[in-house]
Formats: sequence, structure tokens, C-alpha cells
Amino acid sequence: MSRDLTLGQNHAFQLAQTLKVSVTVFRTNGAFGVLPSAELDDGEVETISEFDPIEWRPDR
Repeated sequence: MSRDLTLGQNHAFQLAQTLKVSVTVFRTNGAFGVLPSAELDDGEVETISEFDPIEWRPDR
């Protein structure tokens, strides 16, 4: 868990690209965390953003 949203988003993006799964950035108890979306129960935390490696395309 981190209190830095930018750091969490950077890690989430890299994790999604590495694992090739959707990853969610969430907030709970004033801190941010990152988990694969399939492992996260949405009712427990506040979702901030989601990174899907399939939808992301590099600019060419």
C-alpha cells in the first residue's frame, strides 16, 4: 500500500503489461493499492482506475 497515487498508477500499468491481465488501482483506509482485477472484490474498496493491457496500444 502507498499514499502516492502516481506511484500506484505507474506500478499498475507495468504490472498489467507484464502479466497481461487487467489491473485495478484502489483506495482503502487512505492508502492506494494495486491488484489484478479478477482478485478484487469491488465492494471492499474504492476503485480509482483500471488498466487493461488489451485496450492499450502504443502510438505508431
